[in-house]
Amino acid sequence: MLIAFSVAPSGTGRSDGSVHDAVAAAVRIVRESGLPHRTSSMFTELEGEWDEVFDVVKRATEAVLPFGSRVSLVLKADIRPGHVGELDGKIERLERALAETDDED
Repeated sequence: MLIAFSVAPSGTGRSDGSVHDAVAAAVRIVRESGLPHRTSSMFTELEGEWDEVFDVVKRATEAVLPFGSRVSLVLKADIRPGHVGELDGKIERLERALAETDDED
């Protein structure tokens, strides 16, 4: 299973709206989990079994709680039983398809 999630506090009281310290606390949980992951400017992707992935998302969300009066969690899941290595596999297939298209031009 792949999960893409974003977690951020609101009601932080910061005039600049910055949430990098809170996001760092969440990403630290993800990195310590040992599960395959990737973080971009907007989302963190995580791969693993249902229970272990959702446990990490829960703990990452809890790590953000102290940074504001409420927390926003956005989550998207790709549930594909029997498939592993999809964090990189999906990108590899996309790059192959793009290369094939480029070769046809």
